[in-house]
Amino acid sequence: MDPDIGQLQEEIGISFEDQTLLQKALVHRSFLNENPDFALPSNERLEFLGDALLDFVVGEYLFERFPQMDEGDLTRLRAALIMAATLAEFARSIELGDYIYLSRGEDERGGRSRVGLLSDAFEALVAAIYLDRGLQAVREFLMRFLERETTRVVERGLRGDHKSQLQEWTQRELRVTPVYRTIMERGPDHAKQFTVEVWIGDKAHGRGEGRSKQAAQQHAAQQALEQLARADV
Repeated sequence: MDPDIGQLQEEIGISFEDQTLLQKALVHRSFLNENPDFALPSNERLEFLGDALLDFVVGEYLFERFPQMDEGDLTRLRAALIMAATLAEFARSIELGDYIYLSRGEDERGGRSRVGLLSDAFEALVAAIYLDRGLQAVREFLMRFLERETTRVVERGLRGDHKSQLQEWTQRELRVTPVYRTIMERGPDHAKQFTVEVWIGDKAHGRGEGRSKQAAQQHAAQQALEQLARADV
């Protein structure tokens, strides 16, 4: 059964002039594998454009909202707002997963709740809004998500506890707890250097070094968060 794109338009508060653009944003490549005669392509090209639009619009928003913030903090804040896990949360808030054209196998494997799939669809939706309604419509659409999430990230702290952030994310998205393993100690007792890996499930996702195990764990967690931000989890 085709998704009810009329209902989705009500949910996002945007009425498309070109309904086909919205449909394209919802087509996952797995659907085309099972339906090769389907009239529309996958959403991957729209995803590419949406990624660039998010980078610009979020950067513009932060530049204007925080006139005293330095370049490094602006970059970290933007990264937190456009990482895959954050975009997936935005997508869930409008129940975007319910409208995606998916293969039966992908659907049965829980694809509608998968972080990578949801974040890609959200990017494609942003691109479709831009192509149909223009840049200002994209700005207005994203504001419903950005203002609250920006406040949350800033209050938590840009240079905060990466271990806590990683544990919060993995428990929410994957239902697992990260495990830290010290894989190397070197140097004299008064100047030890520790190397630590963080494992999520059966895979190492980050490695960090520090003068204490805690510092090394924080660096490993930071690297894992950056890796997960780029991953199709």
